Amino acid sequence: MKKPLIGTVEYEIELAKNTARKPRLLLHACCGPCASSVLEYLTPHFDVTVYYYNPNILPKDEFIKRKNALKEVVSHFDGVKLVVPSQDEQEYIFYVKGHKSDPEGGARCTLCFNLRLENTAKYMLENVENFDFFATTLTVSPHKNAPLINEIGKTVAQKYGVNYLSSDFKKRDGYLRSIQLCKEWGIYRQTYCGCVSELLSD
Repeated sequence: MKKPLIGTVEYEIELAKNTARKPRLLLHACCGPCASSVLEYLTPHFDVTVYYYNPNILPKDEFIKRKNALKEVVSHFDGVKLVVPSQDEQEYIFYVKGHKSDPEGGARCTLCFNLRLENTAKYMLENVENFDFFATTLTVSPHKNAPLINEIGKTVAQKYGVNYLSSDFKKRDGYLRSIQLCKEWGIYRQTYCGCVSELLSD
């Protein structure tokens, strides 16, 4: 079997299996469904704090629906904490200004990933005594570019002097498992990624 690469979730899991201490992971989560199978996979090996920073989710009532769904998912995992920092959709709207017409998966998405992961890295730096690594649930989606997300994660980690763990949580049927768990737990599953182009600025 191929050995996991240093700097990946899989590598730290292998290390954790041989020690009594669980690494402390700050896990950026975009929503409850994506967090479900990821937490199931990670919690046996990490002390996880979920971080819900997603000012891209529009409109506000959708943001609240997803936050509540995430709270419900987190409640199924003993010891997992949830942090919901102050955030405003105007942060996102300003950040992606001029990209209203970008297609799904285009430059606007790259900016969105960067905004959310950079904020997560900043939070980790501000609370560095509480965390060893950060990661994101974004890579569980088959619609997301995991190599791009991981490259952004590593870049912002280097910028702030913290440690990012690369992942591709859609492997091992992670996405399919998230669907199963949400059905089992009655978790709200959204029908779009987050932003609504009609609400953005040209």
